[in-house]
Amino acid sequence: MNCGARIVLAAEIGLARAGAPGAFPIPPRLAVRGDPALLRSDKLGLFCSIRCPGDLILRAYDYARKLRDDGVTVISGFHSPVERECLRILLRGKQPLIICPARSLANLRVPREWRRAVEQGRLLLLSPFTGSQKRATAGRAQVRNQFVAAVADRACFIHTAPGGALASLANALRGAGFPLLELP
Repeated sequence: MNCGARIVLAAEIGLARAGAPGAFPIPPRLAVRGDPALLRSDKLGLFCSIRCPGDLILRAYDYARKLRDDGVTVISGFHSPVERECLRILLRGKQPLIICPARSLANLRVPREWRRAVEQGRLLLLSPFTGSQKRATAGRAQVRNQFVAAVADRACFIHTAPGGALASLANALRGAGFPLLELP
């Protein structure tokens, strides 16, 4: 299934604000596939470094089940292994989900696991990349994570590698007074 994305103005879908307080702006043009009305709900940004300690992995999966059962709208890149497994758990629920790939939506194939949520109108694909960026890179992942933080209303960092890009993002958000939740 091809993505079928379109380019919209951020203001048209209610994202004209400056993003997280003192943090990151939202680009004026965005790529979307799905119902942008999902952006109206309270959104939890979910982040995890690629390498994550085992005890946090199990807690993250339990937390994903709780988010699913509580109907929380989650926004994330769902790129790291822990994030991907959280997405798999969340897809079993009925709550809205917002996936932000670290690439353009042009020619993006919607994985089989996402199709039912797309068809139900509860999955929004949203990207700050509107050109022909066909591959995720570390630089694009950093831009994507800043974008997710700007769109989210609060965030949970499952694990941040010391000195890594996610640790820097968490520190910037903390310094701006952005609501950060602890992993239960």
